[in-house]
Amino acid sequence: MGDKTKVQVSRLKPGRYIILDGEPCRIVNVTVSSPGKHGSAKARIEAVGVFDKKVRSIVKPTHDQVDVPIIDKRTAQVIAMTPDTVQIMDMETYQLYDVPIETGVDESIKDQLREGINVEYWETLGRIKIMKLKGE
Repeated sequence: MGDKTKVQVSRLKPGRYIILDGEPCRIVNVTVSSPGKHGSAKARIEAVGVFDKKVRSIVKPTHDQVDVPIIDKRTAQVIAMTPDTVQIMDMETYQLYDVPIETGVDESIKDQLREGINVEYWETLGRIKIMKLKGE
């Protein structure tokens, strides 16, 4: 878990994920320029950090390989909440995690978290983020 793999730049699409500056990022735009007289086609990739929401962009030849995070999507139950963290328990492994609310909880569900509800969380590159509520 928390690993990465390589993917050719030409195969990247919006909605997929890439690692930029060591951060897993969701791709929002890919623009490919046609090859020049003495060069290869280049892709401009714009992406937003999963954890820090920063916008990043890179330009790479389309034949280059880039790192892509392997995201493990799992279900957990909210066990306890403090002002700064949410403690969740994986529903398969029963492992407990303390997730910082600031970086580890998606903005859209922050106010809906309660003890006892189930959530979907993502684990990637050794970090965890609670992404959404599971069906009640």
